[in-house]
Amino acid sequence: MGSTDKAIEIDVLERRLLSGSVSNEYSEVDEDTILYTASFDEMEDNYVKYQTAQWILYSLLLVLAWGIGVLMLLYLPVRRYVLRKDFRSRKLYVTPNAIVYKVSRPVPFPCFGVLKKEKHVLLASVADIVIEQGYLQSFFGIYSVRIHNEGVRRIANDDFQIQGVSDLRAFRKAILMHLSNIRSDGFNRQTSVNEDPQTFGSCPPSGSWIAPPGDLILQRLEEVGSSIKKVQTLIEKKPEASEIMD
Repeated sequence: MGSTDKAIEIDVLERRLLSGSVSNEYSEVDEDTILYTASFDEMEDNYVKYQTAQWILYSLLLVLAWGIGVLMLLYLPVRRYVLRKDFRSRKLYVTPNAIVYKVSRPVPFPCFGVLKKEKHVLLASVADIVIEQGYLQSFFGIYSVRIHNEGVRRIANDDFQIQGVSDLRAFRKAILMHLSNIRSDGFNRQTSVNEDPQTFGSCPPSGSWIAPPGDLILQRLEEVGSSIKKVQTLIEKKPEASEIMD
C-alpha cells in the first residue's frame, strides 16, 4: 500500500507541475485548458490501408526468406482490428503548458488486454515540428509529425512521432503561435527585470560616491603640504620668541 500511495502522490505532483498550480494539498487535479484538439477521424481508412499494405509487403518478403510471412498473412485480420482500435483511441491536444498524446493500444492478441500510453511534451522544450511523408505514405495521403525537443540529442526512433493526424498544418500553427506567445512573455519579463536595476543604479544615493584613486592621492598630498607649512611656521616662531626674551 505504501508504494501505491507514493506512485499516486508522484503522479499528482507531475500533473501540478504541468498545470502550473501551486497548492500543498494532494487533491484531485483538474485537466488543463485545451487550446487545440487534433482530429484523426478523417484519416482512419487511409491509415489502416497504409499499415495493411506495409504489413503485406513485409509478409511477402518473409515468405521468400524463411516462410514466416505465411503466418503474418494469416494474422492480417487481427492486425487490422488492432490498428482500428488503436487509431480510434488516439487523443492529441495542446494545453497552455504541454502537448498531450493519449492512446489505448490493444496488445497483439487482444484477448490479453490493452496497453495505455500517455505522453506529455512541455511546450517550453519544443525546438522544432517536422512534417514528413514517405514514398508509401504518399499513395494513401498519410503524413507523420515529429516533435524535436530543445537540447536533447537522441536517435530518430526515440523522437515523439505521430501518424494519421487530419490537419497537421493547423496543429503545427496552433503550437507555434502559443509557443511564440510564451517566449515573448518570458522575454518581456526578462527585459523588465534587467531594466529595474539600471533605473535604480542611474541615481546613486548620497554618501555612496567613492572618489577615484587619483583624487585620493592629490588630497593626501595637499594634507602633507599643509602639515609641512605648519611645521615651518612653528620653526620660524621659535627664533622670534628667543630674541624677545633676550
